[in-house]
Amino acid sequence: MPQSAYLHAAHTIKDAILSAQYEAARGVNNIQLMLYYAIGRYISANTRKKNWGTGALAEISRLLKEEMPGLRGYSVSNLKLMRIFYEAWSDLDANSPVKTDELGSPAISPVKTDEIQKPCSPTVSFEGIAILPFNFPAIDAFPANDFRSIGFTHHSEILVKCKNRAERLFYISLCAREHLTPDGIKNCIKQGLYAQRGSMPNNFLQKLPAGNLAKRAILAFKDQYMLDFINVEELGARDIEEVNEAVVEQQIVDNIKKFILRFGKDFLFVGNQYTITVAGHDHRIDLLFFNRELDCLVAVELKTGPFKNIYLGELNGYLRLLDDYVRKPHENPSIGIVLCKSADRTYVEYMIQDYDKPMGVATYKTATDMPDRLRNALPSQESLMKLMDGE
Repeated sequence: MPQSAYLHAAHTIKDAILSAQYEAARGVNNIQLMLYYAIGRYISANTRKKNWGTGALAEISRLLKEEMPGLRGYSVSNLKLMRIFYEAWSDLDANSPVKTDELGSPAISPVKTDEIQKPCSPTVSFEGIAILPFNFPAIDAFPANDFRSIGFTHHSEILVKCKNRAERLFYISLCAREHLTPDGIKNCIKQGLYAQRGSMPNNFLQKLPAGNLAKRAILAFKDQYMLDFINVEELGARDIEEVNEAVVEQQIVDNIKKFILRFGKDFLFVGNQYTITVAGHDHRIDLLFFNRELDCLVAVELKTGPFKNIYLGELNGYLRLLDDYVRKPHENPSIGIVLCKSADRTYVEYMIQDYDKPMGVATYKTATDMPDRLRNALPSQESLMKLMDGE
């Protein structure tokens, strides 16, 4: 490869850097990300199509430092990270792929000038790199604001250590909402927070205040609970949906210690059918707990059937009442959990995002739901009674 080809590439990247630095100096992190994304696109197009030879990035990095003394962040490893950044999120490209008219030859030729423009000044153009706004998908599930608000170092940590798209989006939102440092997000990934979160659909990241409360709340709840102390056969029913919710609730209250052991750590039982009266109207919460770790009230709405959207509206109202009439000034916002027999995760995640209180939806299984091989392995109630009597 002729030296002039690498020099051209260095000048192209340099022009894009100078253009973006003006906007980035005004504190717009999004501009910096768009620059790195655009450089990543440029590098990807030329390296993947074999237009550049071995050692191209090392030479371009050296030339950039020579052209711009004191420039930081454009080492070979960082240029590779920019390529990873682009390729991982190539579906966000607001521009068509870099034109290949002149990329087929061994040497670098100037890419069409209409492929680079400052996002705020479309009339200003450069050669080779299009710095354009991200084309975020038109779905509410993609955390566009979170994506734009975290730095490139955070993005790099997430991209290198997480291969799954859902996992990456989870950590991007966590990083943005909790204002984590690069070391902070690195530790969260190392701890396996995504895997530990229990995958319970919730809106904690969006609705809980900044800090690490959302992270702790995600860890505090599971997506499914085994309430094996509830046996619908002993209650004279063939299926849990035949059992009145009040009966199941009483079974939980009668076995509250077992329930708390299944539910998680640091939960204290406040009461069942907890009543809040407002303007002469009584509102009763099925089960109310306090969590010492989260320093907040936790309302549980118990349902014996599948999830329905109306449950979220009901729970959202209860949480408002708890925050207005029960919560102490030093406590965190109350959290609500709908505990039902089954739930479509995709549907829950779609419906839960419009509610303004922090909530999640979990499911539960009873002893009747256990596989026969496990149920048969357990001692019968008669055997347990004999053991307790010393027989």
